[in-house]
Amino acid sequence: MKFSRTIQQLGLGVTLAAALCTAGQARDLDQIKQSGVLRVAIAMGVPMFSYANAQMQPEGSDVSTAELMAKDMGVKLQLVEITNAARVPTIQTGKADVAVANLSITPERAKVIDFSIPYASLQTIVAAPKSMNIKGYADLKGVTIGVTRATVNDSDISKNASFANIRRFEDDATLVTAAASGQVPVVSTQWPNVVEINKKLKNTPFETKFVEQEFMLGVAMSQGTPKLKAWTDKWIETNLKNGKLEAIYKKYHGADLSPLVVNQKF
Repeated sequence: MKFSRTIQQLGLGVTLAAALCTAGQARDLDQIKQSGVLRVAIAMGVPMFSYANAQMQPEGSDVSTAELMAKDMGVKLQLVEITNAARVPTIQTGKADVAVANLSITPERAKVIDFSIPYASLQTIVAAPKSMNIKGYADLKGVTIGVTRATVNDSDISKNASFANIRRFEDDATLVTAAASGQVPVVSTQWPNVVEINKKLKNTPFETKFVEQEFMLGVAMSQGTPKLKAWTDKWIETNLKNGKLEAIYKKYHGADLSPLVVNQKF
């Protein structure tokens, strides 16, 4: 399958990324099917979820989820590659029909875009070498901590540890490199990124210091697309019950989906 790479320079910030997302009209299910193409935004550079493989092609649990979604809808898949910061603007501007981009369902985001029921989840954690004594937010006072810009990690640390020296990076890959090269001694991120940091470190591996929160991940879409939302909700319900979404997640993350996702009431 050939993928369309709309934004290839993954270092773009939210302002530039949003500018590149030319305005378009939101498409509901009927229009998508009539066009024969589902445009899915994915946030590249996120270990396990969406990354470039050895052949420099998109791969990961979000990519496989997007492939299955397009297949079951009976249309071709067009991947729109974006940064984390561009996820909501990409949907708002109609540059993509949906975003399968490890996007947490939050009240703030739900004011401007719609979400499906959860298809996966992620835990946000604070991680650092074993030698650092960090048990909670209070221990981050005066500490330099790295986060990925415009993520729930960014929001959480900004809210609960504003007294820390917060350094923001444009994507997870850049955050991983910064931590592995010693630019930031502490990170607020997800465990897959910690695994990538430790692969690059010869000594003093990072470990989880404390869990911040567990967030439900939803497929995002423009408001005012009720048929698309209804179809997506039913599609997720079906593929959670038949185990396909569980299999995709386990293949890339090496763990089962959270019981909060699998056992949600439909």
